[in-house]
Amino acid sequence: MNKKFIINESSTIKDALIAINDITHDGESLVVINSEQEIIGTLTDGDIRRGLIAGAELTDSVCKIMHHDFKFINQTNFDVAHLKSFRDQRIMFIPILDEQKHVVDVVNLNKFKSKLPIDAVLMAGGKGERLRPLTEKTPKPLLEVGGKCIIDHNVDRLISYGVEHINVTVNYLAEQLEEHFAAPRNGVQVRTFREPKFLGTIGSIKFVDTFYNDTILVMNSDLFTNIDYEDFFLHFQQNDAEMSVAAVPYNISIELGILDLDGRNIKGLIEKPKYNYYANAGIYLIKKRALAEIPEDTFFHATHLIEKLIAQGKKVIRYPLNGTWIDIGTPQEYSRAKDLVKHIDRI
Repeated sequence: MNKKFIINESSTIKDALIAINDITHDGESLVVINSEQEIIGTLTDGDIRRGLIAGAELTDSVCKIMHHDFKFINQTNFDVAHLKSFRDQRIMFIPILDEQKHVVDVVNLNKFKSKLPIDAVLMAGGKGERLRPLTEKTPKPLLEVGGKCIIDHNVDRLISYGVEHINVTVNYLAEQLEEHFAAPRNGVQVRTFREPKFLGTIGSIKFVDTFYNDTILVMNSDLFTNIDYEDFFLHFQQNDAEMSVAAVPYNISIELGILDLDGRNIKGLIEKPKYNYYANAGIYLIKKRALAEIPEDTFFHATHLIEKLIAQGKKVIRYPLNGTWIDIGTPQEYSRAKDLVKHIDRI
């Protein structure tokens, strides 16, 4: 946890002003603790202004003006839905406490959209052959859209939802991706794992050595999307599914009159019919235990896992993705993404 949000009860109002000034880019709230390291209050820039207007001095203790009736979440029953309810009430600074009221973390919803308890794995081992010659010397995830690498759009969006454990599996031109993620990104160290050969759209997940959460998000690294990861997670959690597949609407319109047949006999005509489907978006939430169904060092697609879980009677659900989604697999889709990025708010 970042201790810059914490201030001791012996601190003065001036100390608090200095501390808030140092965290201006991350928020304007502090947690006040006592000598036992227990939280006793919170303090905002607004609390200080109101205190000074009421006659407090800069040399006074922060205890004189701090907020005693503060909101918090207990570590043992941390819940994303609870966090969302705070955000809906415009409560944007939430301490996470253990049973002894010690601060173990602080969620700053002015900086992050949420704090999702998931590990993410981005599949980045493909050759991007349909985008040649652009991918002859550059892996597709490192091609730029709007002055930013495709994969960075996805990594930054995950970080904006408070995802702290992000992994990338690499193969083709692996060293470029390894170098790209050598340094932490927005405070998160993205880990890379090499697959010795191409193992399909999920087989390489077996090379990730550690998972910290019970829910794993797996996605193709070359997608351009503004999916709401918090809503995706809550939908998965509420339905208690083994796996959730993000799906995008796929509509087919036939500009002809279609014959409705019974053998050779025409029963009627269907004039210019429209058919509505959902297509696999290449983004999945999976319970960690389900990863045991993926064989070691074997070519294995995410669709194979879906079929395997369904055959076992496990619950596999669809999550409707109604926002922006582009699979950057062709020059046409790459061009569309570069045009679209000019008009949407990605993060």
